[in-house]
Amino acid sequence: MFVLGLTGSIGMGKSTTAEMFRRAGVKVFDADAAVHALYEGEAAPLIEAAFPGTTQAGAVDRLALRERVLGDSVALAGLESIVHPLVARSRENFLNEARKSGERIVVVDVPLLLETGGERYVDAVVLVSAPETVQKARVAARPGMTPEHLAAILEKQMPDREKRLRSHFIIDTSRGFAEAERQVQSLLRSLAGVPGCGKDRV
Repeated sequence: MFVLGLTGSIGMGKSTTAEMFRRAGVKVFDADAAVHALYEGEAAPLIEAAFPGTTQAGAVDRLALRERVLGDSVALAGLESIVHPLVARSRENFLNEARKSGERIVVVDVPLLLETGGERYVDAVVLVSAPETVQKARVAARPGMTPEHLAAILEKQMPDREKRLRSHFIIDTSRGFAEAERQVQSLLRSLAGVPGCGKDRV
């Protein structure tokens, strides 16, 4: 089974690109969705114990938690030490199930894949990218986005130019998502001859 690691900085179109892979019949592990599920389940009591007052009715209050850790590297590291192992377990469960079901290509969608050394558990890295002007325009249009929140996000993310150097494939979303989807299809065709990938996905 060939594992693609999908990543990209905020505003680049990564989530939309992940959906393109799904439409092509490729199973996708969504790390953000895994975090959401954990915040409503087993991670909630652990986070409440570490950050009292950040949960309500047994689920994490994401806004309260964000305010608690924003700009506090020690608090953020503490949160990550709780959440990251749980997400890793969810990812491994996904990969094990995919192998059992005979999947030949899967995608692991992780925003901070390169920042956290995640390239070690994938076979190739796919970067979703766009020029900085396009990125900033997309981010500015998001409801509730503040300069402080954006700065905190960007501080954790590797510069796009460095990500490009460390990626095997690049999906450029600046020319529209129809063109990006053509790039996804081209990528999958290029993998059809790779041992273990097969040709029934394209």
